[in-house]
Amino acid sequence: MKIDFPGLIEEKMPSGNIRYRVRVAGNKNRRITLSIQPDHKQFKEHYLAARQGIAITEEWPEDEPKAVKGSLKWLIEKYLMALETKVEQKTASEQTYKQRHSLLTRLYDDYGNYTKDMPQTYVIRLRDEMAATPGAADNMVKSLRAMYTWANETGLCTTNPATGVSKLIKQNKGATPWTVEDLHKYRETHQPGTTAHLCLTLFMFTACRISDAIKLGRDNEFERAGIRGLGWQPSKKGSNFVEVPMLPPLFEATRTAKVQGSTYLLTEYGKPFSSPEGLRNRFRKWCDEAGLHERTSHGIRKAVGHLLAHHGCTQYQIMAIQGHTQAKTSEVYTKGVERWQLAIAAMDKLKTLEW
Repeated sequence: MKIDFPGLIEEKMPSGNIRYRVRVAGNKNRRITLSIQPDHKQFKEHYLAARQGIAITEEWPEDEPKAVKGSLKWLIEKYLMALETKVEQKTASEQTYKQRHSLLTRLYDDYGNYTKDMPQTYVIRLRDEMAATPGAADNMVKSLRAMYTWANETGLCTTNPATGVSKLIKQNKGATPWTVEDLHKYRETHQPGTTAHLCLTLFMFTACRISDAIKLGRDNEFERAGIRGLGWQPSKKGSNFVEVPMLPPLFEATRTAKVQGSTYLLTEYGKPFSSPEGLRNRFRKWCDEAGLHERTSHGIRKAVGHLLAHHGCTQYQIMAIQGHTQAKTSEVYTKGVERWQLAIAAMDKLKTLEW
């Protein structure tokens, strides 16, 4: 058969057999021996990989990604396919998939055709190239670290180049908790009966995440010992099932909404929000309308945590309400309050100290 591939070398061995080798593009001194012959249906795939410096030593299943086998793009597509399966099995969140898909596919043009064994220097370079958006840069490194952890577990790689790469944001305290004044400003702008008012009330009296807020509705209500409550399984992986009493302000807000539907929160068209991003963008506009340009929905969740702590809730009570699985998460809210209380007790003991 006629073969016309740049860099492909046909060599006759002493045994009389023919072997094929490929010069790596950009490095004439490096040649990769192909493990299959030109009449093999996957010959072109092996050839293209070799031109990129990737040696394939085995055949690949037909349902493989279309990218060059063994390339970074190929690894990304394999990982995203596996992550999508985990979402379907409910062992990973859809939000995690969307974020990692968005970040990792950005590597296609500049890095995609490199070998999957990405050097750590590339990870550092990539992080530094994204320094103008440090949050996104850190999430990119985090996504790469997760992908290579999976690749190591599945035997596709033996190293993790993102391990040990430091964050650009050294001290990130996260979202700013809302103050009492913030809550007043928002409620003055958005009156009872509006979706904006209901949204804030839902966040305040459930401490739910925005990914769960779009799903909550009357189907989540229950009654126990004469007390109405809300129960739901948070979408975040590893979260415990949450049950909270439905306090009067929340119950009233859900019943005074002008439009009722299958979920408490509805779009301007009377439909449930299709994604957390949709509600997040809408809530951002509601905050801007109230002059709260630096506030987010997650800041309300933090405010609830601090509020609970200041009203005497224990670390484990906060865990139960906010669906935390690790005590250290709720400790963020209680340690400041406990430290102050301990300091007051200590000062009381020092009253009789002779100085």
